Amino acid sequence: MDLLKLSIPTLAKMLREKKISSQELVSFYLERIKKHKKLNAYITVLEDAVNKAKDIDMKGIKNDDPVLRGIPYSLKDNMLADGVKTTCASRILENYIAGYDSTIAKRLKDSGAVLLGKTNMDEFAMGSSNENSHFGPVCNPWNEKHVAGGSSGGSAVSVSAGLSQFSYGTDTGGSVRLPASFNGVASLKPTYGRMSRYGIIAFASSLDQIGPIAKNIEDLAIAYDVVSGHDPKDSTTSIKNKDGMYEYLIKEVKDRENNFSRKTVGIPRDMLIGGCSKDVLNSLEQSKKVLTDMGFDFVDIDLPNSKYALAVYYIIVTGEASSNLSRYDGVRYGYRTKDYEELKDLYSLSRGDGFGDEVRRRIILGTFVLSAGYYDAYFSKAAKVRSLIKKDFEKVFEKCDSILMPVSPVTAFKIGERTKDPLEMYLSDIFTVSANLAAVPSLGFPAGRDSRGLPIGMQLIGKHFDEKTLFTTAWMIQKQKPEWFNNIATTVKEKKVIE
Repeated sequence: MDLLKLSIPTLAKMLREKKISSQELVSFYLERIKKHKKLNAYITVLEDAVNKAKDIDMKGIKNDDPVLRGIPYSLKDNMLADGVKTTCASRILENYIAGYDSTIAKRLKDSGAVLLGKTNMDEFAMGSSNENSHFGPVCNPWNEKHVAGGSSGGSAVSVSAGLSQFSYGTDTGGSVRLPASFNGVASLKPTYGRMSRYGIIAFASSLDQIGPIAKNIEDLAIAYDVVSGHDPKDSTTSIKNKDGMYEYLIKEVKDRENNFSRKTVGIPRDMLIGGCSKDVLNSLEQSKKVLTDMGFDFVDIDLPNSKYALAVYYIIVTGEASSNLSRYDGVRYGYRTKDYEELKDLYSLSRGDGFGDEVRRRIILGTFVLSAGYYDAYFSKAAKVRSLIKKDFEKVFEKCDSILMPVSPVTAFKIGERTKDPLEMYLSDIFTVSANLAAVPSLGFPAGRDSRGLPIGMQLIGKHFDEKTLFTTAWMIQKQKPEWFNNIATTVKEKKVIE
């Protein structure tokens, strides 16, 4: 029995029928984590997860228990879990132990899911390749010489390499969708306000959003359902009723598929000119053909202000980051230098030694764009253009129900290939940041592989709080192209990927 090929609903059924125990399932994943340690997907592995699984088995799993009871998962290391080390992949929080649960950790704990550990990431979620971690880069399991994508690279690899059943990352400008794309798994950046950020270490508060990562659309829907919804501890969460996405897919879409009202999908052709690889563009056309064959209509759309999205994003995100990270001062918690004479030396030396290059770069840029004399020229103007980008999406959604486009213009590049040129690295986010700026949902799905065998990802962008359309469309793609989903990478040697 190949456990790696099984979905959450199948595993849940097996656990209830006692065909497998939670302890066996958790032990299986912990052994794989040890076997594939060189991928560097985890910062902290919780060996006592076996004991928690054993306790679940002793108490038993009933039919009416939450579907995730006894199922193992992982969390990005910027999400607090009570009593567990939470580092944000930074030296400045290298030994920080969380004193309480984030809302996501609490909801997962209440569901009975078993936490395997905390995954590696770009430091403070700042990066597109997962090379900016204090604990070293995460390797892509399809080819270990290539990047995993960032900033949630460890979370994506934990699913792609079969080191957890599902996982969660954070998406500020593409940090869930990009690594999922590079690793051949599904992901979701929900509408801003759909999931609570309480207990998530902040990067850019107006952009940060939690997102699930899974092998297939049904697992993604279950992972979405358990943590979404209003949270009184986070005033930015919406009071809108959340959808029971998995139940909707199974009961509504499956039963009424023949009578399902097909939607109109837009493609922003102007954004794709000149930047995409041939393999990525071919994959886009394949995805379009799949939907066309099922009766979906397509229109070309224009998002005129999206050409400014990357510049707007990096002004806003650095400004908010410089403010959020001012709390790490070497006084209250975290890394503290021993070699100082005056208070200002304590601050500067602790922050200089504790933060990595990319974090320091963004703090400096953010401090600049927020400073007197430059705020109006940069941050204020960027906020105004952000409003225009949001209005572009609202206008486009008057004539289409969702937007189809690549997650990235290229597939996973080699480790070290872009680290010397920050601007080239930032261009990795060119297709993802717009959804964050407009606060709309985006679902990433695997769409085949390039000529070297590396995964390609597409994304569906939808209207505010219309995750239902995205899940439905992706579910139908999965039914037509099952070979794109449920693929588990192990190592480059086993897969024989062409470099």
